[in-house]
Amino acid sequence: MYKRLLRCVREYKTPTFLTLLFITLEAVIECFIPYIAAQLINDVEKGAAMPDIIRSGLILIAMAVASLCCGGIAGYTCAKASCGFAKNLRHDVFSRIQTFSFENMDKFSSASLVTRMTTDINNAQMSYMMLIRIAVRAPLLLIFSTVMAFVMGGKLAFAFIVVIPLLAGGLILVARKAMPAFRRVFKKYDRLNESIEENVRGMRVVKGFSREEYECEKFDAASDDIRKDFTRAERLVVLNEPLMRFCSYFNMVFVLFIGAFLIITTNGTAIGVGEISAMLTYGMQVLMQLMMLSMIYVTLTISAEAISRIGEVLSEESTLHNPENPVYQVKDGSITFRDVCFKYSAKAKNYALSDINLEIQSGMTVGILGGTGSSKSTLVQLIPRLYDVTGGAVEVGGVDVRDYDMDTLRGSVAMVLQKNLLFAGTIKDNLRWGNPDATDEELVEACKLAQAHDFVSSFPEGYDTYIEQGGTNVSGGQKQRLCIARALLKKPKILILDDSTSAVDTRTDALIRAGFKSYIPETTKIIIAQRVASVQDADLILMMEGGKIAAAGNHDQLLNSCAMYREIYEQQTRGGDQDE
Repeated sequence: MYKRLLRCVREYKTPTFLTLLFITLEAVIECFIPYIAAQLINDVEKGAAMPDIIRSGLILIAMAVASLCCGGIAGYTCAKASCGFAKNLRHDVFSRIQTFSFENMDKFSSASLVTRMTTDINNAQMSYMMLIRIAVRAPLLLIFSTVMAFVMGGKLAFAFIVVIPLLAGGLILVARKAMPAFRRVFKKYDRLNESIEENVRGMRVVKGFSREEYECEKFDAASDDIRKDFTRAERLVVLNEPLMRFCSYFNMVFVLFIGAFLIITTNGTAIGVGEISAMLTYGMQVLMQLMMLSMIYVTLTISAEAISRIGEVLSEESTLHNPENPVYQVKDGSITFRDVCFKYSAKAKNYALSDINLEIQSGMTVGILGGTGSSKSTLVQLIPRLYDVTGGAVEVGGVDVRDYDMDTLRGSVAMVLQKNLLFAGTIKDNLRWGNPDATDEELVEACKLAQAHDFVSSFPEGYDTYIEQGGTNVSGGQKQRLCIARALLKKPKILILDDSTSAVDTRTDALIRAGFKSYIPETTKIIIAQRVASVQDADLILMMEGGKIAAAGNHDQLLNSCAMYREIYEQQTRGGDQDE
């Protein structure tokens, strides 16, 4: 998993290397500054000449400037590398999601994927930044400062033998105790985002039932749950600060007390004021780097959970793949179902579809009726290979759909769903999803056939009208008609309407179907509907029940042979003849 993530560095390897180089130089310089400062203090104490003092001062200034430059360059390259890493990681995760089949998507909620694309990747970015900067700088300064402390202070450096294990042990203990709370937070973020997403999408329902207060309470409960976990974790993490101060003061008292004692008893021959000053500086550096390492430990542990969640997406393999030698041409819109059965998961006990045998000739109009849960939508989703059959075969143009190049197959099939989606952009932008090269005249023609031209023309900006995200500024019927126009521009060999005229009146529905006959006569049209009027002129009507085809025939045949069809028809027409 970590190797997979490191591949996201790609073109940002150079900034990463430069960060490591300059952060190492900064650490080395910072370790020598207290040494030069100690020499300067000793020289002043011994009555050194002014030129010598100025020379040492200039060396200190030069080293400080060099350290500042190295740190600044490292900060710049680190920001470039970590942000670039996050960009590539975000791209790879999004690209992977695009390859998912519906079966793959069923494993992840949309809220969870959003959290992984945002919060989790931000945590991964922070970890990468720490790894190439602080995680290099802190150990180097810790080692160099400890070595220099023993070189400069001799026996005084033994204070570190007490302080380092005490602080390191305390920090690790605090971090380990805090980790479970941090880990729990990520899954709770998913639930919080789910609550937000559900509320925003269902805002009209929420307001329609005056449930704003309930939704606020539900959100507050999820938010408060996260607060409690963070509070528990932070209560432990804040113990780092008093522990750090205790170790700092202990080191300071020890160095000053023992150092002063040695200076007095040996008249400054064993150790000088400069060495004591250096020991205090090195001691603070050691303790600060231990603190930084503890922060790195906490951050990386938190990020490990985020990285694991990102890895789940990156390692998820699509259940649908192109064959080795795919077919790149769909001959026609004929469809054949041969002994088809299907279930959504290998672990599922019941089949959603079973014993499906069906022959549809190219250019036919096929209607599908059935109750809720009869698997009408499942049946048509097998045609563009949104799912693969569990058993049997689906053929399009005389070729098994599993033998086609998937882009070729799906490019020949257009689906219009009951809750189809319009994207943020102009009406023209949305229509050209069907055909990016469509002319304005073709857009108008498709909209006229879909009975959308009149209402589009009534907008002040016409086809340049901006559609809000999700199409919230147009009605349900208008949205459906625009989606039908978009599908018509594709000029597919197979057109599937999945209850996609449910929000339009019967007259408009009839006009749309009449447009199909003139505009795409050779296209196979499959219409899933709840109204008999939407399918009674079809060449073939299927009655679905319990995942099986209960009856098949044209309108007259089914009236005579299928009690269920006759009952639906009589209920919708009150037993009378229906005129359109």
